[in-house]
Amino acid sequence: MLIAPSLLSADFANLQRDVEMLNQSACDWLHLDVMDGVFVPNISFGFPVMEAMARYARKPLDVHLMVVQPEKFVERVAALGAKVMNVHAEACTHLHRVIQQIKAAGMQAGVTLNPHTPLCTVEEVVEDLDVVMLMGVNPGFGGQRFIVNTLDKTRRLRELLAKKNSRALIEIDGGVNRETAPLLRDAGADVLVAGSAVFGAACPEDEIAYLKNL
Repeated sequence: MLIAPSLLSADFANLQRDVEMLNQSACDWLHLDVMDGVFVPNISFGFPVMEAMARYARKPLDVHLMVVQPEKFVERVAALGAKVMNVHAEACTHLHRVIQQIKAAGMQAGVTLNPHTPLCTVEEVVEDLDVVMLMGVNPGFGGQRFIVNTLDKTRRLRELLAKKNSRALIEIDGGVNRETAPLLRDAGADVLVAGSAVFGAACPEDEIAYLKNL
């Protein structure tokens, strides 16, 4: 599995230190959770902070936009050097168009589904996707308890991808820890986003290595 620590749980007073720690760790991607206070009931950070993090990042950036009208920010996310741009299906009126915009900007296209959103929402576009991300919690805050139904949803998504002959990776964001990670692995997840579990650990690098080696 790929491990993508979420910098939403980092020490914002020491972001350079935490990014450089992740550079030295066994993690695969750096996950940036962007919240606008409209699509979700919280505000995290914007482009000035992401540009600062990108200057020090040596791992691929996985940018998760929990914002309304994410299509407005495709070029700015691409300018960060992001590998993946993840948008919420619920926030895109013309989802297929947004996916094509992301790919045209040179990034991998990811679509995220909230816990209540059915898989059929992305059924017609999964062949165009590089990543499908399932929220394991309701978006907006870190440290929430994992929604157990995410396991069944992950299994059903794996079946849908096989049916559609899609090579998209299954990414899980929210509630990932030592207890849920092996269950998600067995359900078919490819990428795990871990925030509180990593940055709340006594040694974040050891926690990343543990999750990576499950």
